[in-house]
Amino acid sequence: MSSKRDGKGGAGEVLLSVRNLGVVFGGLRAVDDVSFDVRRGEVFTLIGPNGAGKTTVFNLISRIYQPGSGEIRYQAEGGEVLLTAQPPHKVAALGIARTFQNIELFEHASVLRNLLIGHHTHRESHFWGELLFTPATRRAERRAREAVERIIDFLELQKYRDLMVSGLPYGVRKVVELGRALCARPDLLLLDEPSSGLNVEETDDMAFWIHDIVRELGITVLMVEHDMRLVSRVSDRVLALNQGQVLVSGTPTQVQASAAVVEAYLGSAEDVVSLRRPA
Repeated sequence: MSSKRDGKGGAGEVLLSVRNLGVVFGGLRAVDDVSFDVRRGEVFTLIGPNGAGKTTVFNLISRIYQPGSGEIRYQAEGGEVLLTAQPPHKVAALGIARTFQNIELFEHASVLRNLLIGHHTHRESHFWGELLFTPATRRAERRAREAVERIIDFLELQKYRDLMVSGLPYGVRKVVELGRALCARPDLLLLDEPSSGLNVEETDDMAFWIHDIVRELGITVLMVEHDMRLVSRVSDRVLALNQGQVLVSGTPTQVQASAAVVEAYLGSAEDVVSLRRPA
């Protein structure tokens, strides 16, 4: 199993470049002059306290929001694209897929149907072919089904494939949403708090999936995450945000050791000392 663009560009090449990104909501600067690069073949993670601007950055990349300043450039299959000039409906076709903090699935459809919807951006048939159910349409449907079945096998969802999403445990739904994003055959996968709501065992499983997505599928991952244990296990590089601004970037160990990051999460050095002091 491989990414649809395997062999296009070398590992370590900049896949996504964010420069001086900014957006204001009602006078509040939610993202303020944020810049970073995501390299092909890595897991790059955004961390920060609540309200730091992490999901807003995701929404800017996926074109849900329009930035007030800055630009985002992306190395698509056909060459570099100014992502901030693209309409939202073109993002998936460029090779970018995402998950959400709150699971966004069709609850009254089966797992298989939800994953087929994820594959929809690569449909090969057209209106008249589907209406007449031509041989070409039947072949295209078989190829789509085979691609989805490979993701079902990859994520070990075989026993859930024909079940309705509404009856599934929360942890399984998170994996289904991950599978739907993978069915879009992305080069860049945006994971918005993939461990949110998961228990320790499910979070461990998610760490394995993320490793395998990068190693086996050749997909680059940009992640927002609060669970620092997961961040440390899967991330190559980390960028810490606070109040819409970049605090520090580096390896997980470097970022977690930063005094600015500790202060953003826990308060000033004096506050941390007082937290450790017995009552």
